[in-house]
Amino acid sequence: MALRFEVLGRFNRARAARLTLPHFVSQTPLFMPVGTQGTIKGLTTNQLEEIGCQIILGNTYHLALRPTSELIDEVGGLHKFMNWPRALLTDSGGFQMVSLLHLADITEKGVTFQSPVDGKPMLLTPEESIQIQNRIGADIIMALDDVVKTTITGPRIEEAMYRTLRWIDRCIAAHKRPNDQNLFGIVQGGLDPVLRDICVRGLVDRNLPGYAIGGLSGGEDKDSFWRVVAQCTAALPEDKPRYVMGVGYPLDIVVCSALGADMYDCVYPTRTARFGTALVPGGVLKLKHRAMAEDTRSIDPTCGCMVCKNYTRSYIHCLVTKDAMGSQLLSYHNLYHMMQLSRDLHSSIIEERFPKFVCEFLRKMFPKGDVPEWVCNAMEVAGIDISSCCAPFSSSQEFNNGNDFREEINEVRI
Repeated sequence: MALRFEVLGRFNRARAARLTLPHFVSQTPLFMPVGTQGTIKGLTTNQLEEIGCQIILGNTYHLALRPTSELIDEVGGLHKFMNWPRALLTDSGGFQMVSLLHLADITEKGVTFQSPVDGKPMLLTPEESIQIQNRIGADIIMALDDVVKTTITGPRIEEAMYRTLRWIDRCIAAHKRPNDQNLFGIVQGGLDPVLRDICVRGLVDRNLPGYAIGGLSGGEDKDSFWRVVAQCTAALPEDKPRYVMGVGYPLDIVVCSALGADMYDCVYPTRTARFGTALVPGGVLKLKHRAMAEDTRSIDPTCGCMVCKNYTRSYIHCLVTKDAMGSQLLSYHNLYHMMQLSRDLHSSIIEERFPKFVCEFLRKMFPKGDVPEWVCNAMEVAGIDISSCCAPFSSSQEFNNGNDFREEINEVRI
């Protein structure tokens, strides 16, 4: 095992920890930006260090296609290839079973993809996924799992869960660098609590360095989402990191952290930046709107990032409609926002003021007190009293409880 996980502070289920990896000592809870092919679009690794990024996520499937894991291995691993001195995590390629389903054929042996580069078939087995990740050299590597959307029902969910357990043993056997790289297992089972429980117990029996909760953020309603997270975090070991995959909305991260999760990743902060949208304490700010054309304020007056210190909304409005620099500046700001959220979560738990932080966060995001019912329910389970920032629940809030809830709803009014 090539990691050390030390819990430094708690509030009920929430915890702040020090995660020591071969290339960096990280503080949790933490958000990991996604650099699919070894880069965060528009930002240098120096800028990512400046922002405070601790771990960057790369994708095994895409890196294996281009530039190839063999080339990365030749130059000394992905850290050297992309000039990144801090920690890296590589996904196994399993998610592409969902995102590229039209190109994939899944069997017990593995998954065969039709390459989007040249159209040739590519077989990704558990063994091949681990071999590729061993060559890439990330601090944390993910087991290949059988991924299905949570909106799917029926026997396919059970089949995928049991296959995930069979594949973890093949991944463990194939892993040749356990002293340098940490293999995490991924809990599957859809929205079925019985299947989730079977998968958690099976993975915990393997005594892995860490565990991920997979198969979420795929269109399920928010009430189901938080309940799966709550179930899994309660059953996973106290002394191992817990990683909720594909989660990037700040509200979701606060809720999951309250429920005992530690790590998150998503393309959301940088993808929404490329559409001209900034993350702010009250939700989002859409810089493409005409109202921004003459607004000389910074994106967020409370933000300490380079963008907010030096540029106005009107300037960025001009850029996002015409120049790539606009999306680069917004990507910088949005990732800084996510890193600051991570720091605030960590420090508020350490300093025993986590409930106060949660209430302040919710007041900024929901100034009218219309906190979604699913958030209220999750916080009750987490043992956090948010009654001071919640208005009485009414039927008009029901849209916040299902698939239609997205943080874009909380667009900041000018």
